[in-house]
Amino acid sequence: MKGIADTGFVVAFANRSDRFHAWAVALARQVHEPLLTCDAVLAESAFHLKDAALVLAFVRDGLLRPAFAIEAHERRLTELAVRYADRSPDLADLCLICLSELHPTLPVITTDVRDFGVYRRGKRDLIPLIHPPARR
Repeated sequence: MKGIADTGFVVAFANRSDRFHAWAVALARQVHEPLLTCDAVLAESAFHLKDAALVLAFVRDGLLRPAFAIEAHERRLTELAVRYADRSPDLADLCLICLSELHPTLPVITTDVRDFGVYRRGKRDLIPLIHPPARR
């Protein structure tokens, strides 16, 4: 499997007590090359997990690969920040929208369906998502 990793996936994979842990572990077993991500996701994940070394190990071991340079996409990030200001997007979400635009065949792997269900690449295109099943 190929994809773009969001913070929720990384945290769920690493945290056995996360409600999406089993889903994230099952998904990680299908990964055959590093999931693309951004530095903002790595920083958020390290913050939530309180373990930067663990997040860096995911990069070292090939689960994740930072693949986004903020300075190269600052203008687009700013456009997205303005466009989605009513949702107060964090930098990681903005970077992942851009990554999705740069890699349109890759789904975003996220637990945040509420926001990523609204975000669009370009002007109208849905971002393909892989997410945990909805709770009933």
